[in-house]
Amino acid sequence: MAKISVVIADDHVLVRQGIRRFLEAAGDIEVLAEVGDGLELLRKLAQVSPDVVLLDLHMPQMTGIEAAQRIKRDYPRVRILVLTADDAVPQVLALLKTGADGYVLKTARMEEVIHAVRQVYSGNVALSPQVATQVVHQVARMPSAPEDEEPLFIEPLTERELRVLRLAAQGKTNREIGQALAISHRTVQGHLADIYDKLHVHSRTEAVTEALKLGWMTLERGAKP
Repeated sequence: MAKISVVIADDHVLVRQGIRRFLEAAGDIEVLAEVGDGLELLRKLAQVSPDVVLLDLHMPQMTGIEAAQRIKRDYPRVRILVLTADDAVPQVLALLKTGADGYVLKTARMEEVIHAVRQVYSGNVALSPQVATQVVHQVARMPSAPEDEEPLFIEPLTERELRVLRLAAQGKTNREIGQALAISHRTVQGHLADIYDKLHVHSRTEAVTEALKLGWMTLERGAKP
């Protein structure tokens, strides 16, 4: 079985080495290279083709945001998982707008980082729970579209779709949602695709935000679906 290939970009050698040791101990992850700055990262991506780049925000030569923009432009197949100590919402939103696939804080346990690597590799979004909550609240406070714009028709969500979305808002993975609702994770993916289509969005965060704005749900962490 092929392993998930990763390149680690962080300007602290000890941090890189520690992350590499834990990732490779997982068994299904292979670290192709370590780099210490954004320019070195881009040079390395011209030589190797990883599945996932584990990216720090604050590096010499090029910021994480600039690096993410270049990666998504030149290597769109590569998934980007940001691993940083910075939980500032503007930074998170800026990274998500570049197309980053996940945002995990360095305060997370390594098991969470490993899980996040697997999640973004599988095409899912991985956000630290505290980051996800802050982002949803921030986006929910953003102004609505101008009144002279014709509103899009939004088809109501089914009760099952709302249950899926509530669990997604709690930071649960597709598999965890499936276990909670006694359905397969593929069925969860199908429900999320239908939710995105109905709400005219492209991500969990946008879907939760729209549901909050419409008054269809509230953020109640730990509440039963």
